[in-house]
Amino acid sequence: MTQPMEGGRRRIDRVLAPGYLDHLAERPLDEVRVLRRDAEQEESDLSYVRRLLQGRLDILRAEVSRRAGGGQEESEADFVTRLARTLTDSGPRSDQSHARVPHIDPSRVGEHRRRVEQIVADVGFSDLDALSDDELSGAISRLGAFEDEVSQSRRKVQEVVDACTAEIGRRYKDGAASVEDLLTGR
Repeated sequence: MTQPMEGGRRRIDRVLAPGYLDHLAERPLDEVRVLRRDAEQEESDLSYVRRLLQGRLDILRAEVSRRAGGGQEESEADFVTRLARTLTDSGPRSDQSHARVPHIDPSRVGEHRRRVEQIVADVGFSDLDALSDDELSGAISRLGAFEDEVSQSRRKVQEVVDACTAEIGRRYKDGAASVEDLLTGR
Protein backbone atom coordinates (compact mmCIF):
# COMPACT_ATOMS: atom_id res chain seq x y z
CA MET A 1 0.00 0.00 0.00
CA THR A 2 2.76 2.48 0.79
CA GLN A 3 5.59 1.03 -1.24
CA PRO A 4 5.94 2.68 -4.66
CA MET A 5 5.49 0.52 -7.73
CA GLU A 6 7.51 1.34 -10.81
CA GLY A 7 5.14 2.56 -13.49
CA GLY A 8 2.26 2.66 -10.99
CA ARG A 9 -0.51 5.23 -11.26
CA ARG A 10 -0.88 6.15 -7.58
CA ARG A 11 0.45 9.47 -6.34
CA ILE A 12 3.09 7.72 -4.20
CA ASP A 13 4.28 5.89 -7.32
CA ARG A 14 4.75 9.21 -9.11
CA VAL A 15 6.25 11.12 -6.17
CA LEU A 16 8.82 8.41 -5.43
CA ALA A 17 9.54 7.52 -9.06
CA PRO A 18 13.24 7.73 -9.87
CA GLY A 19 12.82 10.62 -12.34
CA TYR A 20 10.37 12.73 -10.34
CA LEU A 21 12.99 15.33 -9.41
CA ASP A 22 15.08 15.12 -12.59
CA HIS A 23 16.03 18.51 -14.05
CA LEU A 24 14.28 20.29 -11.18
CA ALA A 25 16.37 23.44 -11.63
CA GLU A 26 15.31 23.72 -15.29
CA ARG A 27 11.60 23.21 -14.72
CA PRO A 28 9.22 26.18 -14.56
CA LEU A 29 8.56 27.42 -11.04
CA ASP A 30 4.85 26.59 -11.26
CA GLU A 31 5.71 22.98 -12.14
CA VAL A 32 8.07 22.72 -9.14
CA ARG A 33 5.26 24.01 -6.93
CA VAL A 34 2.89 21.36 -8.32
CA LEU A 35 5.49 18.66 -7.64
CA ARG A 36 5.83 19.92 -4.08
CA ARG A 37 2.05 20.08 -3.54
CA ASP A 38 1.67 16.48 -4.73
CA ALA A 39 4.44 15.37 -2.38
CA GLU A 40 2.91 17.34 0.52
CA GLN A 41 -0.46 15.69 -0.10
CA GLU A 42 1.14 12.25 -0.12
CA GLU A 43 2.98 13.08 3.11
CA SER A 44 -0.32 14.11 4.67
CA ASP A 45 -1.94 10.83 3.61
CA LEU A 46 0.95 8.76 4.94
CA SER A 47 0.88 10.70 8.21
CA TYR A 48 -2.83 9.93 8.56
CA VAL A 49 -2.30 6.20 8.01
CA ARG A 50 0.59 6.27 10.45
CA ARG A 51 -1.54 7.94 13.14
CA LEU A 52 -4.27 5.33 12.65
CA LEU A 53 -1.72 2.55 13.05
CA GLN A 54 -0.09 4.17 16.07
CA GLY A 55 -3.48 4.45 17.79
CA ARG A 56 -4.15 0.75 17.26
CA LEU A 57 -0.64 -0.12 18.45
CA ASP A 58 -1.19 2.00 21.57
CA ILE A 59 -4.34 0.00 22.33
CA LEU A 60 -2.57 -3.34 21.85
CA ARG A 61 0.37 -2.26 24.01
CA ALA A 62 -2.03 -1.08 26.70
CA GLU A 63 -3.59 -4.55 26.67
CA VAL A 64 -0.14 -6.09 27.14
CA SER A 65 0.42 -3.75 30.10
CA ARG A 66 -2.98 -4.62 31.56
CA ARG A 67 -2.16 -8.31 31.36
CA ALA A 68 1.29 -7.80 32.84
CA GLY A 69 -0.30 -5.98 35.77
CA GLY A 70 -2.45 -8.93 36.68
CA GLY A 71 -5.09 -8.56 33.99
CA GLN A 72 -8.07 -8.30 36.32
CA GLU A 73 -11.52 -8.09 34.79
CA GLU A 74 -12.65 -4.52 34.45
CA SER A 75 -16.00 -2.85 34.09
CA GLU A 76 -17.06 -1.20 30.86
CA ALA A 77 -16.54 2.21 32.51
CA ASP A 78 -13.01 1.24 33.58
CA PHE A 79 -12.28 0.03 30.05
CA VAL A 80 -13.50 3.30 28.52
CA THR A 81 -11.40 5.30 31.00
CA ARG A 82 -8.31 3.22 30.23
CA LEU A 83 -8.90 3.49 26.49
CA ALA A 84 -9.30 7.27 26.68
CA ARG A 85 -6.10 7.53 28.72
CA THR A 86 -4.26 5.35 26.20
CA LEU A 87 -5.37 7.39 23.21
CA THR A 88 -4.96 10.83 24.76
CA ASP A 89 -1.94 12.69 23.52
CA SER A 90 -0.45 13.49 26.91
CA GLY A 91 2.63 15.20 25.58
CA PRO A 92 4.85 15.67 22.60
CA ARG A 93 5.62 12.59 20.55
CA SER A 94 9.20 11.76 19.85
CA ASP A 95 8.51 12.43 16.16
CA GLN A 96 7.45 16.02 15.62
CA SER A 97 8.01 15.97 11.84
CA HIS A 98 4.25 15.96 11.26
CA ALA A 99 4.40 19.70 11.96
CA ARG A 100 6.75 20.31 9.02
CA VAL A 101 4.05 20.52 6.34
CA PRO A 102 1.36 23.17 6.33
CA HIS A 103 -1.97 21.67 7.31
CA ILE A 104 -3.20 19.60 4.40
CA ASP A 105 -6.18 17.33 4.96
CA PRO A 106 -5.53 13.75 3.98
CA SER A 107 -7.18 12.58 0.80
CA ARG A 108 -8.71 9.14 0.32
CA VAL A 109 -9.56 8.93 4.04
CA GLY A 110 -12.04 6.10 3.50
CA GLU A 111 -9.51 4.06 1.54
CA HIS A 112 -6.88 4.53 4.25
CA ARG A 113 -9.29 3.61 7.04
CA ARG A 114 -10.41 0.47 5.19
CA ARG A 115 -6.80 -0.65 4.67
CA VAL A 116 -5.91 -0.15 8.33
CA GLU A 117 -9.15 -1.79 9.46
CA GLN A 118 -8.40 -4.75 7.17
CA ILE A 119 -5.02 -5.18 8.83
CA VAL A 120 -6.58 -4.76 12.26
CA ALA A 121 -9.29 -7.32 11.43
CA ASP A 122 -6.59 -9.79 10.42
CA VAL A 123 -5.08 -9.24 13.86
CA GLY A 124 -8.31 -10.07 15.72
CA PHE A 125 -8.52 -6.61 17.23
CA SER A 126 -12.24 -6.75 17.98
CA ASP A 127 -11.82 -9.15 20.92
CA LEU A 128 -8.48 -8.61 22.62
CA ASP A 129 -9.41 -10.90 25.53
CA ALA A 130 -9.71 -13.80 23.06
CA LEU A 131 -6.11 -13.33 21.90
CA SER A 132 -3.39 -15.35 23.56
CA ASP A 133 -0.27 -13.50 24.67
CA ASP A 134 1.55 -14.90 21.62
CA GLU A 135 -1.23 -13.76 19.28
CA LEU A 136 -1.18 -10.32 20.87
CA SER A 137 2.58 -10.13 20.46
CA GLY A 138 2.28 -11.23 16.82
CA ALA A 139 -0.40 -8.60 16.19
CA ILE A 140 1.87 -5.90 17.59
CA SER A 141 4.69 -7.15 15.39
CA ARG A 142 2.54 -7.12 12.23
CA LEU A 143 1.08 -3.68 12.89
CA GLY A 144 4.51 -2.40 13.89
CA ALA A 145 6.05 -3.68 10.67
CA PHE A 146 3.37 -1.96 8.61
CA GLU A 147 3.84 1.26 10.60
CA ASP A 148 7.59 1.02 9.87
CA GLU A 149 6.84 0.63 6.15
CA VAL A 150 4.58 3.67 6.21
CA SER A 151 7.21 5.67 8.12
CA GLN A 152 9.94 4.77 5.63
CA SER A 153 7.80 5.84 2.70
CA ARG A 154 6.86 9.03 4.53
CA ARG A 155 10.52 9.92 5.10
CA LYS A 156 11.25 9.42 1.39
CA VAL A 157 8.32 11.65 0.47
CA GLN A 158 9.54 14.29 2.93
CA GLU A 159 12.89 14.28 1.11
CA VAL A 160 11.03 15.09 -2.12
CA VAL A 161 9.15 17.94 -0.39
CA ASP A 162 12.46 19.23 0.96
CA ALA A 163 14.12 19.11 -2.46
CA CYS A 164 11.27 21.05 -4.08
CA THR A 165 11.20 23.57 -1.24
CA ALA A 166 14.98 24.07 -1.50
CA GLU A 167 14.69 24.65 -5.25
CA ILE A 168 11.91 27.20 -4.80
CA GLY A 169 13.92 28.95 -2.07
CA ARG A 170 17.03 28.97 -4.26
CA ARG A 171 15.12 30.70 -7.04
CA TYR A 172 13.91 33.44 -4.71
CA LYS A 173 17.37 33.85 -3.20
CA ASP A 174 19.07 34.01 -6.60
CA GLY A 175 16.47 36.42 -8.00
CA ALA A 176 15.11 33.93 -10.55
CA ALA A 177 11.72 34.32 -8.90
CA SER A 178 10.20 37.26 -7.08
CA VAL A 179 7.62 37.64 -4.37
CA GLU A 180 5.87 40.30 -6.50
CA ASP A 181 5.23 37.68 -9.20
CA LEU A 182 3.73 35.39 -6.60
CA LEU A 183 1.48 38.12 -5.21
CA THR A 184 0.28 39.34 -8.62
CA GLY A 185 -0.27 35.82 -9.95
CA ARG A 186 2.27 36.12 -12.81
